[in-house]
Amino acid sequence: MAGRKKNNKPSYSTSQLLNYESDSYLERTSRPVYAIVFLLPFLIFYEIGTIVINTDVLNRSQVRVVAFVWLQQLLQYLGTSSRIAWIAPPLVVILILIGLQLASRKRWYFCVGDYIPMVVECVLLAVPLIVLSLFFNNPSLAPNGSRAAATCVVDRAAGTDAGPAVPLATEANGHSLMANIVTGVGAGIYEELVFRLILICLLMMFFQDLLGLSHANAIVSSVLISAALFSAHHHIIVLDGQLGRNAPFNWTEFGFRTMAGVYFAALFAIRGFGITAGTHAFYDIIATLINALVFDH
Repeated sequence: MAGRKKNNKPSYSTSQLLNYESDSYLERTSRPVYAIVFLLPFLIFYEIGTIVINTDVLNRSQVRVVAFVWLQQLLQYLGTSSRIAWIAPPLVVILILIGLQLASRKRWYFCVGDYIPMVVECVLLAVPLIVLSLFFNNPSLAPNGSRAAATCVVDRAAGTDAGPAVPLATEANGHSLMANIVTGVGAGIYEELVFRLILICLLMMFFQDLLGLSHANAIVSSVLISAALFSAHHHIIVLDGQLGRNAPFNWTEFGFRTMAGVYFAALFAIRGFGITAGTHAFYDIIATLINALVFDH
């Protein structure tokens, strides 16, 4: 959402708040084309993973990340067949990023040597959230001295107490460690698409263009509202036009995920969609592994 002057009239992009030196690592990896290439293995992993892990459960739409299902339902509402809507969300992600790349007028090439540093950056950026989640879910913070529930079932209606590290998605009864990892990868991509790339852009248009708020106030309002909605949707979901409870409400978890939403919004503004979605996915993976290896005994 960087401000640029043209004919004394400011215009704002949907991502970078900072302008980096041309063709530097930070500038290259914040391009939408880098997000496409970087996230393509994640998209493929999520699609294949949801198919091969538990084909019986896949017959129920709840196995998918809620943000993914929203895209499916939107496509069906627009007239897409249910079969095409099932496989189209990854294409929607890619097409949106292609549109942003065209609008940015930035170079299209991808330096293969940047891929591993991007992975390392995402893992490092996930660490502060891991530390924060462990602090928020310290047993002393939980009611009656019990452990705070660590589930956030964004794609299923039932959850289980998994321990202090709070995955932003997700742990569910009867699902394997790999299933939780697959879901976390999907949440990283599709929740960032919905709550950062799309929602923040729409909120900025509403507050700045319709209500006439200043750019700074529009940013603050958009980030806080998107973060609160991001957190709330882990507890209350809307599917097929109906409200449903996803997981029991807990102020500790709600507060943590709201802070996580603000953190991801800041990353999105500074580093672009690819790094933000990757950080979200790696956070969920690390939190799931911590729960499985350390706390689930």
